[in-house]
Order: sequence, then C-alpha cells, then structure tokens
Amino acid sequence: MKLLQLLQKKENQSIPANKLMKTVYIESLGCPRNFADSEFLSGLLENNGYHLVLSPKDARFIIINTCGFIEDAVNESLDYIFEFSKLKKFGKCEFLIVAGCLAQRFKDELASELDEADFFVGTGGFSDIYKILSEIELKKGKTFFPDPLNQPLFTSSSPRIVSTFPFAYLKIAEGCARRCSFCIIPELKGRLRSRGVKDIVSEAESLVLSGIKEIVIVSQESTDYGRDFKTGEDLSLVLKEISSISRDTRIRFMYGHPLSISDKLIETVAENKNICSYFDIPIQHASEKLLKKMNRGYDLSFLRNLFKKIRQNISDAVLRTTIMTGFPGETEDDFVILSDFLDEIKFDHAGVFKYSEMDDLKSFAFENKVDPEKAEQRRIVLMEKQALISQEKNYEYLGKTLSVLIEKKDSEEFYAGRTMFQAPEVDGITYVDGKNLQPGDLVDVLITDAFDYDLAGNV
Repeated sequence: MKLLQLLQKKENQSIPANKLMKTVYIESLGCPRNFADSEFLSGLLENNGYHLVLSPKDARFIIINTCGFIEDAVNESLDYIFEFSKLKKFGKCEFLIVAGCLAQRFKDELASELDEADFFVGTGGFSDIYKILSEIELKKGKTFFPDPLNQPLFTSSSPRIVSTFPFAYLKIAEGCARRCSFCIIPELKGRLRSRGVKDIVSEAESLVLSGIKEIVIVSQESTDYGRDFKTGEDLSLVLKEISSISRDTRIRFMYGHPLSISDKLIETVAENKNICSYFDIPIQHASEKLLKKMNRGYDLSFLRNLFKKIRQNISDAVLRTTIMTGFPGETEDDFVILSDFLDEIKFDHAGVFKYSEMDDLKSFAFENKVDPEKAEQRRIVLMEKQALISQEKNYEYLGKTLSVLIEKKDSEEFYAGRTMFQAPEVDGITYVDGKNLQPGDLVDVLITDAFDYDLAGNV
C-alpha cells in the first residue's frame, strides 16, 4: 500500500532516462468506485516498471478511466478525451487510452469513430492494461473488451496507490444484483461478485497502518454485499470486523439499497461509535407508479417506515439520498408526491439528477416521455428545496462542538475538513479556524457559522 505523498516526492526528482518512455498519467472520472479501480491500476503499473506522473503534460501514456452512466458523464468523458488528445500534437503524449464504462458501453461506436484515442479497454480489462501498454505500438487502434465477469477482483494483495489521504475508498464488491430499468451498470460490470470478508479486513488493516483516518466502503449497492455468497456474510459483519481494527478510524459506507438496509445493519451502526451513523440510501423517487416502472421493489410506505426505523434506533442518524426527475411517465402529480416526501423526511443531504435517456436502457421503450426542460425545472425546484432543508439542519449545529477530520489547508486562515455526517466529494465541508494543523488530524471544533451545505468554526 502506497500513498500519493510518496509519488509526489518522487515527482520532485528527475525522471530517469530509462523511465521516460514509460511515463503514465491516469485521469479518473465518475464515482468513487472508479477512483478505487484507478488506484489499483496505478499500483499495478508501478509494479510493472511504469513511472506515474501527476500531470498529463509529462506523460507518454495517458489513461482515462471514464464514466458512462448518464449523459452528463458521457459528455464529460468525451471532453477529457478531446482535451487530452491535444497533448498528442503539442505535448509529450504518444498514446491515449480510453478505459472503463464509456468504452464498454459504446465500444462499437467509439472504436470506429473516435480517432483521437489509440486504444479502448473495457471494464473487464483493467488488470491487463500494463500488458497493453508494453505492446501498444504494435496494436495501435485496437480494442480489448473481455467479459467483465472474467475480470479478477482486486484483493488486499493487489498493489495500490492511495490518492485521497486522509481517507480512502474500500471497494468490497463488483457488479450489481439489481435490475433497475434506468440503469446500465449490470451490463457494463456484470452480476454481483463480493470479495471475501477476510480479504476486505486485510486491506482495511493495511489502510489503517498507512495512516488512513477514514475508510469509505463502496460498491454498486454496498448493502447488497454477500447476497451472492448465500452464507450469511453481509455488510454488518464487514463493518463489525473493520471497526474493531482501530477505534480511532472512522468507517463509512455509501450506496445502500433500501431493500437491503437490515435491522442487523442498523444495530451494528448504533453499537459502534466509529461507524458513521450516516445512511446513504438512494430512493430515486417516491411515486409508487414510477417506483414500479423503475423496478425498485419497494413502495412509499416501505420507505417511510425504513427512515422512521433508522431515526428511532439512532438518535443522531444522518440521511442522504439520490432522486431523479423526468423519468418516463412522471406527471405533475408524481412530482408533487416526491416534493412532499422531501418535506416529510427532511433528508440531511440529497442529490437530484435528471433522467438520462439512452437507447440501450429498458426505460427507453417506456411511453409518455418528459420534456428535458421540464425535467430540469423540476430538478432545480427540488435542489432549492433541499438547500433550505440542509441549511435548517446545519443551523442546529451552531454552538455545538463536533469532531472534524482535517483534509487540507484551504486558505491562509482556514483549513477544510469533514464531520462524521459529511461524506467526501458529495456533501458540504467544515471550515476550521486553527493553527499548525495537518491532513489527518481529528480536532474538536466549535461551530460558529452555518450555510446551505457548509459549516465553519474554531478549534
């Protein structure tokens, strides 16, 4: 296990002549699961003689680990491809490799139409990328799309370079056991394949020993972990084992499915104080008609009871969700049901996304399409509503002392950090007025200011 700081130290040294031909830059787009894959890819490349650089301008090989989940993610991936392709004309880059979900989803179109890239690697080919680089001059313009189910899972013994200190993502499974009508992930990643508990714990131990202060558990549906085993191993067992490694290390899990938030999982969170009482549970919608069309498997009553149960058992529970506007068939009445549900539950955090229409989705065949502009208007309305709810929640922390994990120096006066109820990348941050703090420090902060999403206070 290596940390990015080691790479940064090496970056300040001159690159040996024999490694100039093996310089690699990796750009990771999309979700934390992609970041975890890119970190393992980084370790694999370095172990096979490649020299990782921190700027695309210094790389002979540029690898883009793409996202292709929704239209915005597709457009972002394409923008990066076009931007980095300029370095082939005016920089040191000789080969541009497009990997991951975008390549997998549009493999037929991209390979024939996107001349800017030299090689395309699907989601099942990550462990072979270092071999591809060694032979790329002979295979320029080729593609590599093995069955994702044949892609070996990264393990605790796999080389990895952690780039997110003082926290780290821990990917516990690959693929998905669900079949939501709006989602392409099962086709891109394959069925659910969970890692063994002992292997996950072993990686967590390595992360703790390397100085990581918060472990963020991720997979497509983290709370579905172990469903493929049928042996009783589940996320609650994983959390218990990891939380016992070090009571000074926070444990957080992201991407829960409502149907697999068990009583045992809630109990495990309640009993272990270093497990963040933070429940990230995407609901997608609250209209029972749309939930059925989405193939989510639950109704409004189920959701209402689930969130009530969590809050009854964990007094300081924090709820985060993800919802979608503009799904085919969404009427004004459906939108009102969703809006009212936000008012009723008052999630601490919520992300709102517009439905993304693509012809390889089951939902593409559904009638009564919603005008994209109308879907965007509804998204904005919900985001504005959630901003007020989040601000109201934040005001409740004024005058209270909270434990904050320092992540970086934000300015001359403030550091940036996160409380237990703020997940990396997706929630707000806490600005800390203090002196001589370092990334990884856990400090008690008196909250003096609250905003829509962020907090501020003094050590």
